[in-house]
Amino acid sequence: MEALNTVLPVLLYTFGIILLIVLIILGIRLIQILDKVEKAVDDTIAKVNSFNEAIGILSKAAYGVTTVSDKVISGLIAIISKIFNKKDKEEKEEDYFE
Repeated sequence: MEALNTVLPVLLYTFGIILLIVLIILGIRLIQILDKVEKAVDDTIAKVNSFNEAIGILSKAAYGVTTVSDKVISGLIAIISKIFNKKDKEEKEEDYFE
């Protein structure tokens, strides 16, 4: 029994020290991994920011094309509606005089 009282604390202290050393090593590796991830994220952000200007130009071009196409379509709709309205008026006038 007395041997157990002397051996168990020594084993517990030994395992505690080993666990502490392992946790310190894992912490250092985790810090190194986080530094690498931070560098990769910073590089990715820099690359994305380099495309912002090109995306802005494409956006303005798309807006211009949309505006032109809307005007063309509204003009065509106005012409077509005038043609159909003339036919409707002529038919109504013919019905009115009969």
